[in-house]
Amino acid sequence: MKLFDLSEKIALVTGGTRGIGKGIALGLAEAGADVAIVARTMREDTLAAIRAKGVRAWGIAFDLARHQHIDDLVRTVLDQTGRVDILVNNAGLILRHPLDHFTAEDWHAVLDLNLTSTFFVCQKFGLRMVEQGGGKIINIGSLLSVQGGINVPSYAASKGGVLQITKAMANEWASHNVNVNCILPGYIRTELTEALMNDMERCRQLFERIPQHRFGETEDLAGAAVFLASSASDYVNGIGLPVDGGWLAR
Repeated sequence: MKLFDLSEKIALVTGGTRGIGKGIALGLAEAGADVAIVARTMREDTLAAIRAKGVRAWGIAFDLARHQHIDDLVRTVLDQTGRVDILVNNAGLILRHPLDHFTAEDWHAVLDLNLTSTFFVCQKFGLRMVEQGGGKIINIGSLLSVQGGINVPSYAASKGGVLQITKAMANEWASHNVNVNCILPGYIRTELTEALMNDMERCRQLFERIPQHRFGETEDLAGAAVFLASSASDYVNGIGLPVDGGWLAR
């Protein structure tokens, strides 16, 4: 399985302390990558879980909503790791309001973190991947990258934008051996979706739509992330890969 071996690779995962980001970080570590995680608040238990896979782990506390200061993040990451071979943009925010109650403040808060910061983190680290001869960028979109949702217009706009900048970046950087792709998670069981998972009626409705009749676990995303981070995906560029139990097939 050498195609999927990430030994001697260094991965950076934003929003990597919990939920989807943590699941992906652990999956990359299991495949042999050293992993740096970035989050507004660091969690030592996550770093310990990564190191338990037999790899190195770094934790960098940084508020990614401060996209004007991404250069500071880049310097800090590279000072500690030396380079980044794999970038996973997972940090995100969702705010729920009906259209007529959505404020400009909430709109910009979601777009700034989910889309603007994702773009500039990709830009800064992607250019270094071009200089070093290659790399893998994995953006985390959503089912709402291709669907509209209800009460989440800013989130849908931001995640639709994430898929589109993924394609745009792939067009420019594929010839430089930098692969840029996007994972579209479905309904995944995390701390942030706990209230939804505890709503039995809503769960019943969702299971009727999900062909696999269950919610995803964070571990379900690890395989897709390892594939897109590894040599197995060297000829894969600009895709949105659903990991959704078949939701989009319905």
